[in-house]
Amino acid sequence: MNNKLIAPSVLSADFGNLQRDIEMINNSEADWFHIDIMDGVFVPNISFGMPVLQAISRHANKLLDVHLMIINPDQYIKTFAQLGAGSLTVHYEACTHLHRTLQAIKAEGMKAGIAINPHTNVNLLEDVINDTDLVCMMSVNPGFGGQSFIERTYDKVSKLKEIIVRNSAPTLIEIDGGVSDKNARQLVEAGADVLVAGNFVFSAKDPIATIAQLKNIVSH
Repeated sequence: MNNKLIAPSVLSADFGNLQRDIEMINNSEADWFHIDIMDGVFVPNISFGMPVLQAISRHANKLLDVHLMIINPDQYIKTFAQLGAGSLTVHYEACTHLHRTLQAIKAEGMKAGIAINPHTNVNLLEDVINDTDLVCMMSVNPGFGGQSFIERTYDKVSKLKEIIVRNSAPTLIEIDGGVSDKNARQLVEAGADVLVAGNFVFSAKDPIATIAQLKNIVSH
């Protein structure tokens, strides 16, 4: 797959001007909206919930890539499908019956993703890799935007890519946390397919130009 994707993280948007920022992403070269749902239990932060996602869904015209950083994600799968999620990612660390959870997500017509924390070994995904559309690799500790990128991520991406190739899996590798123009090329060379960029995009003077810059880096 040569088409590498950019997914701006709405967590870094200006919530006082959310519609403006959603329309900015619509008008940019971004491919997906990345939306972090946090419960204050699984991670030490609360982001936003169903009403805000519903509002985003009304204005967004690109795929909603919803990342659940919550405990008991199974009870909300149907709700997120109804709210317009095109891809739903749950944390490996939060799911006791991961295979069943992935099947339930797919049954609702969404792409099924697994997120892993920085300490989680990629080899643990071997048994479910063929049931997974997306692995979201956390390159910072989950819970807050604006953190520094963890350098060990490159090696983990390469190892995960080996597992995907060995199993002939269709799985995309997504990187979430600390992505910028400084590491985008190296991440893609290691095997990444989707780059989530929050602070780097939304703190820029010209977010549309910054998204175009990232897209250019990963496409050549």
